[in-house]
Amino acid sequence: MLKNCKYMNKECITGKASFQMDVSYKIIETGDESEKPLILYLHGYKQNRHYFEKRCADLLSIEAYHLFLQGPYPVYDETRARKLEEWGRAWYLYDGEQEQFLQSLEKSSQFIEELINEIRTTFSINRSAVIGYSMGGYLAGYFALSRPQCVDDLIVMGGRIKSEIFSEKNYNGLRALHIHGSKDESVAAEEAKKSCTSLGTMGAEVSFQEIDAGHKLNSAYMEEVKAWLETNGYESKRNKK
Repeated sequence: MLKNCKYMNKECITGKASFQMDVSYKIIETGDESEKPLILYLHGYKQNRHYFEKRCADLLSIEAYHLFLQGPYPVYDETRARKLEEWGRAWYLYDGEQEQFLQSLEKSSQFIEELINEIRTTFSINRSAVIGYSMGGYLAGYFALSRPQCVDDLIVMGGRIKSEIFSEKNYNGLRALHIHGSKDESVAAEEAKKSCTSLGTMGAEVSFQEIDAGHKLNSAYMEEVKAWLETNGYESKRNKK
């Protein structure tokens, strides 16, 4: 949309134009060539898909299509020691204003939905899970609740599921796991727990797990995630006969 304006008593025009960026992803197939789950991984702030893949390596024993997606917004490396492809990424833009926050979450969610729909035309998928850490956890929660047709299982680590945005909806059939470090100083445990309780009243099957950890992602988080996935029917090499 173009707008007329005045600048130093002269006519001028302001407007907006779209700018397109490439976003990288990687799909790792594990297990037999058959119908199986899609697991989407959303990294934290200043991380990237390469880093998150390494941190989540233990989950690759789960037989699934593992989709590691990169956040669209590059975070400048102030040390100037890393190349562009090694920079961390962000999933959304947040300036403290909720309206901007939700608009940015929605934009990233639209992109993810389009990508998943495209992937479904190529692979035989029988269920879908999304795993998000920190900033990726906030997006994972928003994506799952705004598009329940895309997600069967939601896992959030070190974030908060903003269930208050969707308080009028019903989520029967959605399973959710929220893992929170007892020493996490970035996200308040009580607020995260309240969100899980709220989501439970909306029909979802929710589990809140508090572990002896801080906000930093470590093996304790991965152990909880893997155990929960296996309990909920995701097959892995160690439990498949």
